[in-house]
Amino acid sequence: MGVSPIKMPQLGESVTEGTVDRWLKKEGDFVKKDEPLVEVVTDKVNAEIPSPFEGKLIKISVSEGTTIAIGTEIAQIEVEGAGTAAPASTAEAPASGAADKAAPAAPSAPPMPADGAARGRFSPAVRRLADQHGIDPGVISGSGEGGRVTRDDVLAYVEQLKSGRAAPPAQPAAPAVEAPAPPAAAPTPDPIPAPAATGDREEVVRINAVRRSIAERMVKSVQTSPHVWTMVEVDMTGLVQYREAEKEAFRGRHGVNLTYLPFVAQVLCEALREFPFLNSSWTDEGIILKKYVNLGVAVAVPPDGLIVPVVKDADRMGFTDLVRAITDLTGRARSKHLKPEDVQGGTFTLNNTGATGSMASMPIINQPQAAILTTESILRRPVVIGEGVAIRHMMNMCMSFDHRILDGQMAGQFTNWIKKRLQEWTPAAIKL
Repeated sequence: MGVSPIKMPQLGESVTEGTVDRWLKKEGDFVKKDEPLVEVVTDKVNAEIPSPFEGKLIKISVSEGTTIAIGTEIAQIEVEGAGTAAPASTAEAPASGAADKAAPAAPSAPPMPADGAARGRFSPAVRRLADQHGIDPGVISGSGEGGRVTRDDVLAYVEQLKSGRAAPPAQPAAPAVEAPAPPAAAPTPDPIPAPAATGDREEVVRINAVRRSIAERMVKSVQTSPHVWTMVEVDMTGLVQYREAEKEAFRGRHGVNLTYLPFVAQVLCEALREFPFLNSSWTDEGIILKKYVNLGVAVAVPPDGLIVPVVKDADRMGFTDLVRAITDLTGRARSKHLKPEDVQGGTFTLNNTGATGSMASMPIINQPQAAILTTESILRRPVVIGEGVAIRHMMNMCMSFDHRILDGQMAGQFTNWIKKRLQEWTPAAIKL
């Protein structure tokens, strides 16, 4: 028997760290090879990491909520016939500048500089978060491996500053001068701490890594782009009737469900070719127009939140391929089997808030895109048609857009173009 370490895997080419969100096994459990072991979150994706070995989980080296560098040991598994050094594995990646050899019977940890130097090594995520709050991360005591400062340490320090439980960072001392002793000051009362949850009337729920990442991205998006919101009402009656008549036969032919989302997605891709500024990004050098459509599809992943896998080159797909691609990505998002490349490179995002019963919503732009479109609930409502009133299947379609790139006129033209195509939709409109 021997001990094999498991390390934080490389989940994407530009990813330098990951957060252990939730352990799926506990110490002492027997783990099969390729069995899901731990949920890991990066700024690109959240995924279940399979065990590269079969054996007994004898040590969990990193606690939930801890952010560590790629290549850092996260656990140890007792494996029959294995030595103390791990064999090559797809679940392992060498830590940048860190030694890979672990001494037998000694806890494995990434080499860190001694004393205060360890706290000088800050991950990009920690530096960005500290910069957002105007904090020097060097003044924060780290709780990570070897004194490493984590994002949770930064957020905790911010809360302490807000509540008065921590003093602002000390300013450089001025040269000492002789001065008369000041009169004794009245004692300053201790700051009142924030009330803690007590009894059965309140509960503190830990903010997991996915929710924390979503929060940071949403705040950054609103701070980056001046958001403007618009909405149009769409008569979906023809499309509703077609889907109701065809959904069983479609499932029988292709083995997947026929939802409304692919119909909207295909029309949306055509609209993005007609209005290229909706499929663009703002940069200081200029507006970058994308001549391809990588369509992000927002997927709810309860209870963690939301993830946006990307259908690459969606504008080149036939309808059935588009249905299959959306079904595949949404399924793997909910089962946490997405790869980093599945959530990268989106040029426009489509969200279906109608699945939650929503009638109108104001989505936040998925940076660095120019806009995000949502489809709301389809409801039967009375509508004036000519001189009469008819009951129709109506849907609100909402869009938030970056006012640096777009003005109301182009946004209105874009949403009304989509509205017209959906209202005039016939089976002949399907691009096979």
